[in-house]
Amino acid sequence: MAKTKTAKGKLVRKFGENIFGNPKYDKLLNRKPYQPGQHGQARRRKLSNYGIQLAEKQKIKFMYGLLEKQFRNLFAKADNMVGETGTNMMQLLERRLDNVVYRIGFAPSRPSARQLVSHAHFLVNGKKVNIPSFLVKPGDVIEVREKSRKMDIILEAMRRIKGDVDLGWLELDKAKMRGTFTAVPDRDEMNLTVNEQLVVELYSK
Repeated sequence: MAKTKTAKGKLVRKFGENIFGNPKYDKLLNRKPYQPGQHGQARRRKLSNYGIQLAEKQKIKFMYGLLEKQFRNLFAKADNMVGETGTNMMQLLERRLDNVVYRIGFAPSRPSARQLVSHAHFLVNGKKVNIPSFLVKPGDVIEVREKSRKMDIILEAMRRIKGDVDLGWLELDKAKMRGTFTAVPDRDEMNLTVNEQLVVELYSK
C-alpha cells in the first residue's frame, strides 16, 4: 500500500477499527482499545464537523492504501460517473485488483495483497497483471500464477477461508486457486463500516 510514516498499529487504534484487515491488529485492539499516545486513555475531545469528515476520508484512504493525490483523482472520477458519488467511489475502491485479491482470500491483508500483485503473482483472464490499481470488471477471473501457488503467505491466507467467500459478488474455487469478480457490488453488499457521504460533503465545500 501507499507508504505512511505513522505506524499501522497507531492508525488502527486511532480509528478504533482494524482498517488493514490483518488479524494481528484485532489482538492489538483487544489489548489496547484506546487511542495511542500519552493521553490515549483520556476522554476523547469532540471533533468539529470538518474534523469528522476529514477523519473519515483518512480512514478510507489508509484502508485502501491510497496517497492523497490518488484519492483525489479517484474521487473526481467517481464524481463524473452516473449515480451517487459516494457509492461510485466505494465501488471503484472495491474493484481495485489488490482489494479483490484480499477480498477473495488470496492475501491476509490489503497491504500484502498490493505487494503480491506488484510482484506479478496473479493473472487476470489468463494475463499477468502487476498493477494494484487495475480495475477489474464483472466476469474477470483472477488466479494465482502456477509458480506462486506454493507461497506460504498465499497458502496460509487460504487456510483461513472456511467455506465460500462471504461476499455475493465474488466466487472462489479453492482447489484451482481461482476467483471470479461476478458483479460490481451494491453499497449494502460491501460489508464496510465507513461513511463515504462524509467524504462527499468534505469535497463539496
